[in-house]
Amino acid sequence: MTSAGTAGTRELTAELRGFREVQRLSYECAEAVAAQLKPGVTEREAARMQREWLYARGVRDWFHRPFAWFGDRTAFVDFKIPLQFFPTDRRLEAGMPFILDMAPVHKGFTADVGYSGCLGLNPVHDKLLSDLREHRELILREVRERRTLREIYEDVDRLMVRQGYANRHRAYPFGVIAHKIDRVKERRWSPTLFGFGTQALKGLASDALHGHRDGWSPLWSPYRFSDHPPQPGLWAVEPHLGFRGTGAKFEEILVVTDSRDPEQSAFWLDDDLPHVRRWNEEEVAA
Repeated sequence: MTSAGTAGTRELTAELRGFREVQRLSYECAEAVAAQLKPGVTEREAARMQREWLYARGVRDWFHRPFAWFGDRTAFVDFKIPLQFFPTDRRLEAGMPFILDMAPVHKGFTADVGYSGCLGLNPVHDKLLSDLREHRELILREVRERRTLREIYEDVDRLMVRQGYANRHRAYPFGVIAHKIDRVKERRWSPTLFGFGTQALKGLASDALHGHRDGWSPLWSPYRFSDHPPQPGLWAVEPHLGFRGTGAKFEEILVVTDSRDPEQSAFWLDDDLPHVRRWNEEEVAA
Protein backbone atom coordinates (compact mmCIF):
# COMPACT_ATOMS: atom_id res chain seq x y z
CA MET A 1 0.00 0.00 0.00
CA THR A 2 2.99 2.36 -0.09
CA SER A 3 1.96 4.73 -2.84
CA ALA A 4 1.55 8.35 -3.79
CA GLY A 5 -1.16 8.43 -1.14
CA THR A 6 1.38 8.43 1.66
CA ALA A 7 4.64 9.98 2.75
CA GLY A 8 6.41 6.76 1.81
CA THR A 9 7.44 8.15 -1.60
CA ARG A 10 8.09 11.79 -0.71
CA GLU A 11 10.75 13.76 1.11
CA LEU A 12 9.43 15.02 4.43
CA THR A 13 10.28 18.35 6.01
CA ALA A 14 12.05 18.32 9.37
CA GLU A 15 8.77 19.29 11.02
CA LEU A 16 6.85 16.40 9.45
CA ARG A 17 9.66 14.03 10.42
CA GLY A 18 9.16 15.18 14.02
CA PHE A 19 5.46 14.30 13.90
CA ARG A 20 6.24 10.97 12.22
CA GLU A 21 8.76 10.15 14.95
CA VAL A 22 6.26 10.63 17.78
CA GLN A 23 3.55 8.76 15.86
CA ARG A 24 5.91 5.81 15.36
CA LEU A 25 6.91 5.98 19.02
CA SER A 26 3.23 5.79 19.97
CA TYR A 27 2.57 2.75 17.80
CA GLU A 28 5.73 1.09 19.18
CA CYS A 29 4.26 1.65 22.62
CA ALA A 30 0.93 0.16 21.57
CA GLU A 31 2.56 -2.95 20.13
CA ALA A 32 4.81 -3.37 23.19
CA VAL A 33 1.90 -3.05 25.62
CA ALA A 34 -0.38 -5.27 23.49
CA ALA A 35 2.27 -8.00 23.62
CA GLN A 36 2.16 -7.90 27.44
CA LEU A 37 -1.62 -8.08 27.80
CA LYS A 38 -3.02 -11.26 29.30
CA PRO A 39 -6.29 -12.41 30.89
CA GLY A 40 -7.06 -10.50 34.06
CA VAL A 41 -5.31 -7.23 33.13
CA THR A 42 -7.60 -4.23 33.68
CA GLU A 43 -8.10 -1.20 31.45
CA ARG A 44 -6.52 0.96 34.15
CA GLU A 45 -3.46 -1.26 34.21
CA ALA A 46 -3.16 -1.17 30.40
CA ALA A 47 -3.41 2.64 30.42
CA ARG A 48 -0.72 2.82 33.11
CA MET A 49 1.54 0.50 31.08
CA GLN A 50 1.29 2.89 28.13
CA ARG A 51 2.08 5.90 30.32
CA GLU A 52 5.09 4.22 31.91
CA TRP A 53 6.47 2.99 28.57
CA LEU A 54 6.27 6.47 27.06
CA TYR A 55 7.58 8.19 30.19
CA ALA A 56 10.66 5.94 30.09
CA ARG A 57 11.29 7.27 26.56
CA GLY A 58 11.06 10.95 27.42
CA VAL A 59 7.36 11.81 27.13
CA ARG A 60 6.35 14.44 29.70
CA ASP A 61 3.28 16.05 28.13
CA TRP A 62 0.10 14.88 26.44
CA PHE A 63 -2.65 15.88 24.08
CA HIS A 64 -4.47 13.29 26.13
CA ARG A 65 -3.32 10.57 28.51
CA PRO A 66 -3.63 6.94 27.37
CA PHE A 67 -6.97 5.16 27.21
CA ALA A 68 -7.70 1.43 27.06
CA TRP A 69 -11.03 -0.19 26.19
CA PHE A 70 -11.80 -3.91 26.49
CA GLY A 71 -14.66 -6.09 25.26
CA ASP A 72 -17.89 -4.29 24.33
CA ARG A 73 -16.32 -1.05 25.53
CA THR A 74 -14.34 -1.11 22.25
CA ALA A 75 -17.70 -0.35 20.58
CA PHE A 76 -18.66 2.25 23.20
CA VAL A 77 -21.79 0.27 24.07
CA ASP A 78 -24.16 2.43 26.16
CA PHE A 79 -21.65 5.30 26.40
CA LYS A 80 -23.64 8.40 27.31
CA ILE A 81 -21.20 10.79 29.03
CA PRO A 82 -17.49 11.62 28.45
CA LEU A 83 -16.44 10.10 31.80
CA GLN A 84 -17.27 6.65 30.40
CA PHE A 85 -14.28 6.88 28.06
CA PHE A 86 -11.83 6.78 30.97
CA PRO A 87 -10.20 3.41 31.82
CA THR A 88 -12.08 1.16 34.23
CA ASP A 89 -11.50 -2.06 36.15
CA ARG A 90 -12.88 -4.11 33.23
CA ARG A 91 -10.65 -7.18 32.94
CA LEU A 92 -9.38 -8.64 29.70
CA GLU A 93 -10.51 -12.15 28.77
CA ALA A 94 -9.48 -14.65 26.09
CA GLY A 95 -10.94 -13.76 22.68
CA MET A 96 -11.74 -10.22 23.82
CA PRO A 97 -11.01 -7.22 21.58
CA PHE A 98 -9.14 -4.22 22.95
CA ILE A 99 -8.19 -0.72 21.84
CA LEU A 100 -5.18 1.24 23.10
CA ASP A 101 -5.38 4.97 22.43
CA MET A 102 -2.72 7.52 23.34
CA ALA A 103 -1.73 11.06 22.38
CA PRO A 104 1.74 11.97 23.66
CA VAL A 105 3.73 15.14 23.06
CA HIS A 106 7.44 14.46 22.49
CA LYS A 107 10.04 17.15 21.72
CA GLY A 108 7.14 19.52 21.02
CA PHE A 109 5.47 17.25 18.46
CA THR A 110 2.07 15.62 18.96
CA ALA A 111 0.55 12.33 17.81
CA ASP A 112 -2.80 10.72 18.54
CA VAL A 113 -3.01 7.02 17.71
CA GLY A 114 -5.47 4.16 18.13
CA TYR A 115 -4.40 0.52 18.06
CA SER A 116 -6.94 -2.29 17.80
CA GLY A 117 -6.08 -5.82 18.87
CA CYS A 118 -7.57 -8.98 20.26
CA LEU A 119 -6.46 -11.45 22.93
CA GLY A 120 -6.56 -14.59 20.81
CA LEU A 121 -8.78 -15.45 17.86
CA ASN A 122 -11.83 -13.35 17.01
CA PRO A 123 -13.03 -13.56 13.37
CA VAL A 124 -15.44 -10.61 13.77
CA HIS A 125 -12.60 -8.40 14.97
CA ASP A 126 -10.38 -9.57 12.09
CA LYS A 127 -13.09 -8.62 9.58
CA LEU A 128 -13.53 -5.17 11.13
CA LEU A 129 -9.80 -4.50 10.89
CA SER A 130 -9.69 -5.62 7.26
CA ASP A 131 -12.69 -3.47 6.32
CA LEU A 132 -11.11 -0.34 7.81
CA ARG A 133 -8.80 -0.25 4.79
CA GLU A 134 -11.59 1.06 2.53
CA HIS A 135 -12.17 3.94 4.93
CA ARG A 136 -8.54 5.01 4.81
CA GLU A 137 -8.67 5.04 1.01
CA LEU A 138 -12.02 6.86 0.84
CA ILE A 139 -10.95 9.60 3.27
CA LEU A 140 -7.75 10.38 1.37
CA ARG A 141 -9.48 10.36 -2.02
CA GLU A 142 -12.23 12.74 -0.95
CA VAL A 143 -9.89 15.11 0.90
CA ARG A 144 -7.93 15.41 -2.34
CA GLU A 145 -11.18 16.17 -4.15
CA ARG A 146 -11.64 19.06 -1.69
CA ARG A 147 -14.95 17.71 -0.43
CA THR A 148 -16.19 19.27 2.79
CA LEU A 149 -15.44 17.56 6.09
CA ARG A 150 -19.14 17.05 6.57
CA GLU A 151 -19.57 15.39 3.15
CA ILE A 152 -16.65 13.04 3.78
CA TYR A 153 -18.04 12.17 7.20
CA GLU A 154 -21.37 11.27 5.60
CA ASP A 155 -19.64 9.15 2.93
CA VAL A 156 -17.73 7.26 5.64
CA ASP A 157 -21.09 6.71 7.35
CA ARG A 158 -22.61 5.34 4.13
CA LEU A 159 -19.66 3.00 3.61
CA MET A 160 -20.08 1.67 7.16
CA VAL A 161 -23.77 0.99 6.50
CA ARG A 162 -22.91 -0.88 3.27
CA GLN A 163 -20.38 -2.95 5.21
CA GLY A 164 -22.99 -3.71 7.87
CA TYR A 165 -21.37 -1.75 10.70
CA ALA A 166 -22.29 1.01 13.14
CA ASN A 167 -20.49 4.33 13.33
CA ARG A 168 -18.86 4.39 16.77
CA HIS A 169 -16.78 7.58 16.43
CA ARG A 170 -20.15 9.34 16.63
CA ALA A 171 -20.02 8.54 20.38
CA TYR A 172 -17.11 10.95 20.85
CA PRO A 173 -17.82 14.55 21.95
CA PHE A 174 -19.25 16.41 18.91
CA GLY A 175 -19.28 13.07 17.05
CA VAL A 176 -15.80 13.77 15.65
CA ILE A 177 -13.98 11.43 13.27
CA ALA A 178 -10.86 13.63 13.42
CA HIS A 179 -9.34 16.77 14.91
CA LYS A 180 -6.41 19.01 14.10
CA ILE A 181 -3.11 18.62 15.93
CA ASP A 182 -0.12 20.94 16.06
CA ARG A 183 3.19 21.68 17.75
CA VAL A 184 3.07 22.15 21.52
CA LYS A 185 5.56 24.30 23.42
CA GLU A 186 7.79 22.28 25.72
CA ARG A 187 7.52 23.37 29.34
CA ARG A 188 9.04 22.17 32.60
CA TRP A 189 5.59 21.69 34.10
CA SER A 190 2.88 20.17 31.91
CA PRO A 191 -0.41 19.88 33.80
CA THR A 192 -3.43 17.92 32.56
CA LEU A 193 -7.13 18.64 32.92
CA PHE A 194 -9.52 15.65 32.84
CA GLY A 195 -6.74 13.65 31.19
CA PHE A 196 -5.97 16.26 28.51
CA GLY A 197 -2.78 18.33 28.39
CA THR A 198 -3.56 21.98 29.05
CA GLN A 199 -1.00 23.21 26.47
CA ALA A 200 -2.53 21.08 23.72
CA LEU A 201 -6.06 22.12 24.74
CA LYS A 202 -5.02 25.77 24.51
CA GLY A 203 -3.80 25.16 20.97
CA LEU A 204 -7.04 23.47 19.96
CA ALA A 205 -9.08 26.26 21.56
CA SER A 206 -7.01 28.85 19.70
CA ASP A 207 -7.65 27.01 16.42
CA ALA A 208 -11.36 26.89 17.23
CA LEU A 209 -11.41 30.63 17.90
CA HIS A 210 -9.55 31.55 14.72
CA GLY A 211 -11.51 29.02 12.71
CA HIS A 212 -14.85 30.35 13.94
CA ARG A 213 -13.82 33.80 12.79
CA ASP A 214 -12.59 32.54 9.40
CA GLY A 215 -15.30 29.95 8.75
CA TRP A 216 -13.61 26.64 9.58
CA SER A 217 -13.34 24.23 12.52
CA PRO A 218 -10.48 22.10 13.92
CA LEU A 219 -13.10 19.41 14.65
CA TRP A 220 -14.21 17.05 11.85
CA SER A 221 -17.83 16.30 12.67
CA PRO A 222 -21.23 15.65 11.07
CA TYR A 223 -22.45 19.13 12.01
CA ARG A 224 -22.76 22.41 10.15
CA PHE A 225 -19.55 23.87 11.59
CA SER A 226 -17.65 21.21 9.59
CA ASP A 227 -19.26 22.22 6.29
CA HIS A 228 -15.94 23.26 4.69
CA PRO A 229 -12.93 21.53 3.08
CA PRO A 230 -10.20 20.45 5.50
CA GLN A 231 -7.95 23.26 6.60
CA PRO A 232 -4.25 22.78 5.72
CA GLY A 233 -2.36 21.22 8.59
CA LEU A 234 -2.25 17.89 10.39
CA TRP A 235 -5.37 15.92 11.25
CA ALA A 236 -5.59 12.91 13.57
CA VAL A 237 -8.18 10.74 11.79
CA GLU A 238 -9.97 7.82 13.49
CA PRO A 239 -12.79 5.98 11.72
CA HIS A 240 -14.27 3.59 14.29
CA LEU A 241 -16.41 0.60 13.29
CA GLY A 242 -18.75 -1.34 15.59
CA PHE A 243 -20.55 -4.65 15.21
CA ARG A 244 -22.54 -6.34 17.99
CA GLY A 245 -20.33 -5.27 20.87
CA THR A 246 -17.02 -5.43 19.00
CA GLY A 247 -15.25 -2.25 17.91
CA ALA A 248 -12.10 -1.51 15.91
CA LYS A 249 -10.42 1.61 14.61
CA PHE A 250 -7.13 3.08 13.53
CA GLU A 251 -5.97 6.59 14.26
CA GLU A 252 -3.16 8.30 12.41
CA ILE A 253 -2.03 11.63 10.98
CA LEU A 254 -3.32 12.91 7.65
CA VAL A 255 -1.34 15.82 6.17
CA VAL A 256 -3.37 18.43 4.27
CA THR A 257 -1.65 21.17 2.26
CA ASP A 258 -2.73 24.03 -0.01
CA SER A 259 -0.97 22.50 -3.05
CA ARG A 260 -2.88 22.40 -6.34
CA ASP A 261 -1.26 19.05 -7.13
CA PRO A 262 -3.76 16.41 -5.91
CA GLU A 263 -1.01 14.03 -4.78
CA GLN A 264 0.67 16.78 -2.76
CA SER A 265 -2.59 18.27 -1.46
CA ALA A 266 -3.15 15.44 1.04
CA PHE A 267 -1.28 12.31 2.12
CA TRP A 268 -0.99 9.97 5.07
CA LEU A 269 2.10 10.83 7.07
CA ASP A 270 3.35 7.26 7.32
CA ASP A 271 2.72 3.81 5.86
CA ASP A 272 4.92 1.88 8.27
CA LEU A 273 2.11 1.40 10.78
CA PRO A 274 0.64 -1.85 12.19
CA HIS A 275 -2.74 -1.68 10.44
CA VAL A 276 -1.16 -0.85 7.07
CA ARG A 277 1.38 -3.66 7.40
CA ARG A 278 -1.50 -6.00 8.23
CA TRP A 279 -3.38 -5.02 5.05
CA ASN A 280 -0.21 -5.46 2.98
CA GLU A 281 0.24 -8.96 4.41
CA GLU A 282 -3.41 -9.81 3.65
CA GLU A 283 -2.91 -8.59 0.08
CA VAL A 284 0.19 -10.77 -0.39
CA ALA A 285 -1.60 -13.80 1.14
CA ALA A 286 -4.52 -13.33 -1.25
